[in-house]
Amino acid sequence: MNKSQLIEALAKAESLPVKKAEEVVNTFFGDMEDALVRGERVEIRGLGSFKVKNYDGYKGRNPKTGEIIKVAPKKLPFFKVGKELKERVDIEE
Repeated sequence: MNKSQLIEALAKAESLPVKKAEEVVNTFFGDMEDALVRGERVEIRGLGSFKVKNYDGYKGRNPKTGEIIKVAPKKLPFFKVGKELKERVDIEE
């Protein structure tokens, strides 16, 4: 499912105009993004949690030339799946 499909599903499920559903989805994701930028953790019960992880810099190698390069430290978003979702996805058929 992509973002536009999510918007369509919300509009259908809640009998909303597509524009209103798009506004809701964009607000939801925008607020999540803002919280992560501020370094806050975002938890959605039953789904999982998002947080920003700090990664140290390291020396890497350019695979094309073999040259050693310095990779700068960085921050990346990280998602940890919740127990409920993990169990629901792992149901054997």
